[in-house]
Amino acid sequence: MRYFYTIVIYFLIPFILLRLLLVSFKYPSYRKKWYERFGFINWKESSKPIIWIHAVSIGEVNATRPIVNLLLKKYPHYQIIITTVTPTGAKTVVQQYKSNVFHFYLPYDIPYCVKKFIRTINPCILITMETEIWPNLYQTCHQSEIPILIVNARLSQKSMSGYQLFSGLIVNTLKLVDKVAAQTQADADRFITLGVSNKDISVVGNLKFDIDIPQSIKEEAEPLRHDFSVSRPIWMAASTHDGEEEIILNAHKSILSTHPDAILILAPRHPDRADKIFTMCKKMGLHTTRRTEQESFSDQHNVFLLDTLGELQLYYAASEIAFVGGSLVNTGGQNMLEPAALNLPLITGPYTYNFLEVRNLLLESEALIVVSNSLGLSEKVIELIGDANLRHSMGERARAVVLANRGSSERVITMIKPYLLLE
Repeated sequence: MRYFYTIVIYFLIPFILLRLLLVSFKYPSYRKKWYERFGFINWKESSKPIIWIHAVSIGEVNATRPIVNLLLKKYPHYQIIITTVTPTGAKTVVQQYKSNVFHFYLPYDIPYCVKKFIRTINPCILITMETEIWPNLYQTCHQSEIPILIVNARLSQKSMSGYQLFSGLIVNTLKLVDKVAAQTQADADRFITLGVSNKDISVVGNLKFDIDIPQSIKEEAEPLRHDFSVSRPIWMAASTHDGEEEIILNAHKSILSTHPDAILILAPRHPDRADKIFTMCKKMGLHTTRRTEQESFSDQHNVFLLDTLGELQLYYAASEIAFVGGSLVNTGGQNMLEPAALNLPLITGPYTYNFLEVRNLLLESEALIVVSNSLGLSEKVIELIGDANLRHSMGERARAVVLANRGSSERVITMIKPYLLLE
């Protein structure tokens, strides 16, 4: 079955290149280092053994933070390499880890490309984040005696049903995995259904609960808050996707009719789309400035477009209410735990199937509001702006959910430990 899969991959190479080109017209950053996707990287052999972590994009890169920090502390004699698929993931790696971690793009699952990449970096272990199942990659690692661990593993019912269409290929691929650290028992059960042995899987919780919030973040956000206003209400719509901004901006126009001094901080998931969003704001008559502009935020402005990466946490800390995007359009939602850890009342849309466990915990604690359209969003933001006690109580309950579910990073390190050597 893997051989047929590989033949199909080779056949698709021209179309893969065409898609990469087309995507690069919308997101020019996809043109950078495109050769790395075929296994060609600029790398001098390291004197340190290599820990290879694969994280698809921003969310998965952020989830690596607690284990990477622990690995850097406990195993400083190892060099960490993180691969991603998306440029936004790549930027996040560079911003978070600076020179402590190297970044490359994951090569396409073509035998030659994968083998070339692995021969070049010569890793001693592969740790993949969440749900990354690549038959040729796993086969090459297995043949090279490189242990494979799937960490923070999650698998929705929908994804499992899709994998079951290729059950022979997936079962044989997952048999090559040494250990799986699942987020929940439901995730573990689905991986077992796909062929992972009971003895090779553990339920360790969600790494994203171990988010690192600096003690000083609120103090760091104070000057930022002062730049906006010390008295105007601020709500933030973060990690928004194409199709959501119009809904959010319409909601903000309704909010302004009740609270004319309200400020919206709008942070798209992909800053490459900022030009389009800025034009949309102008057409809707909203007075907007951008993070990348030198223009100061004045009394006349009512929208601030955060068109950079790596500053989300700081701007959350300067806000009073958080809407988490990817949820008003059918993309599965984005991580709600960062604003939760910052004591913010949370609002999201109905499409949060990628974060069901987090959503359910927050809903059970009455820390999260779910809306389905512009009207619902504006009504809830207006309600929260007008009720400081409600904002405070929801924020405290959100933070309590985060604190109650921490600790998975230490359990993951315990799972990794047998595969690494102490200095």
